Amino acid sequence: MTHDELGIWGERKAVEYLMKRRFSILDQNVRFRRNEIDIVAIDSDSNELVVVEVKTRQTAQIGPPWKAVTRSKQRQIIQVADWLVKDRQIYRNLRFDIVSIVHNSHRTEIEHIRNAFGP
Repeated sequence: MTHDELGIWGERKAVEYLMKRRFSILDQNVRFRRNEIDIVAIDSDSNELVVVEVKTRQTAQIGPPWKAVTRSKQRQIIQVADWLVKDRQIYRNLRFDIVSIVHNSHRTEIEHIRNAFGP
């Protein structure tokens, strides 16, 4: 599986994971300027708008995938989310989650980090 294929696979897996946990998926791959949000959803338990960054790797040898969501990447995600809520006039509490996936021929591990970061 190429790097791009793994990323696409990971996003599909994250959507499945979230839907099983009663999240309603509103959108995927939302772009603003050069930046992107992977998944936009509503958490039915809290009724919050949730922006989800998905990180998928074949190994956690250099650390868990979520560690790749640097402060710079967080700022980019926050910028897109800010544009999104203004553009679509969404009036809900906003939360930023990360779905971190390690997937290879031996295993698939999914870690969901709620409130992973904030503005």
